[in-house]
Amino acid sequence: MLKRIWSLVIKEFIHLRSDWWLPAFMLLGGAMELLAVAWATSRPITNLPLMVFDQNKTAASRALVIGLENTRTFAAPEQVNDMQTIQDAMDRGQISAALVIPPDYAEQLQSPTGKPTLLMILNGSESAPAQAANRAILGLGRDINQRILIGRLGLNPDQFSGFNPSLRVWFNENLSEALYTTPAELGLMLEFTVLLFAALAFSRERELGTIEQLLVMPFSSLEIIIGKSIPVILIGFTDFLLMLGMIHFAFDVPIRGSLLLLLVLAFGYLLVELGKGLVISVISKTQHQAFLLVLLIGMVDFMFTGYAAPVESMSQALQWFANVIPAHHWLTILRGIALKGAGMDVLFPNVLALLILGIVIGAFSLQFVRKALD
Repeated sequence: MLKRIWSLVIKEFIHLRSDWWLPAFMLLGGAMELLAVAWATSRPITNLPLMVFDQNKTAASRALVIGLENTRTFAAPEQVNDMQTIQDAMDRGQISAALVIPPDYAEQLQSPTGKPTLLMILNGSESAPAQAANRAILGLGRDINQRILIGRLGLNPDQFSGFNPSLRVWFNENLSEALYTTPAELGLMLEFTVLLFAALAFSRERELGTIEQLLVMPFSSLEIIIGKSIPVILIGFTDFLLMLGMIHFAFDVPIRGSLLLLLVLAFGYLLVELGKGLVISVISKTQHQAFLLVLLIGMVDFMFTGYAAPVESMSQALQWFANVIPAHHWLTILRGIALKGAGMDVLFPNVLALLILGIVIGAFSLQFVRKALD
């Protein structure tokens, strides 16, 4: 049996050598996308285009504009003289934010009972830059409010002691966006790689017209399944190791927990996605059809992993549905081990759920594929 399986594995690798783009895509495509995402998210958002409509034109208003520049979130602001210019720039997507300073800004600032106001307009069609701009403006606003309060109370700024909460951030001290997105992209790339590679296993044979030759060979259906699965496992796990090393050494994503536990659970998750991919491969008549099914399933999985939106914020019915998505538990495990240093005592519910889903999916796929081959 082992010799027959080995001969099938050799046959698969010979096919892959002639069809070299597929393993190259599996090994390098996911890694290149992960590299692009990590590079894009590893730097803070800076130099956002800003317009300022200063109707006050005093030292106080100029100090406000300089304060916005000093946050480094905004580029050097463009001064305009009317709201229509701001409206046109917003419509064309030329700016991320606009600041409107009223004519009485300095007067209200200096008055003991004054209420200085500002109008900040954000381009909400691009949420990430808008959120960065909002944080910068709110931070500057808190500083201005504190200075106003100190001045009106007649206090010495060096002796002023207001409310000063102590903030501690665990697991991601710098609140780096890369530490959130990069492990998630790694987990999703592993899913897509294995799912697509497995989905092409039998659909490629059917499209090339060699499926009948495979079925008349002296191999049992179980031997064919194992022979088709081993190359997928080897290439998929190699791709995972490549991407894991890349995000750790190139982008300083930590592995705070047990590396051995992470590798074991990654291998287990790989087998779960392998089962799904083989079912897709059997029901697909062409490689194009298999690719479309993988894309559809991948999009559904993506929405319920917690990457795009927290699962906890979904309705109860959608949370239940998310719990039957293996990728949801896999991303929780990956982030838990890498960022939190969590062990089996913490991850046991997700590991158990992944194990149960793996048994169910594996048993179904094995029976379904064997029946289709027989």
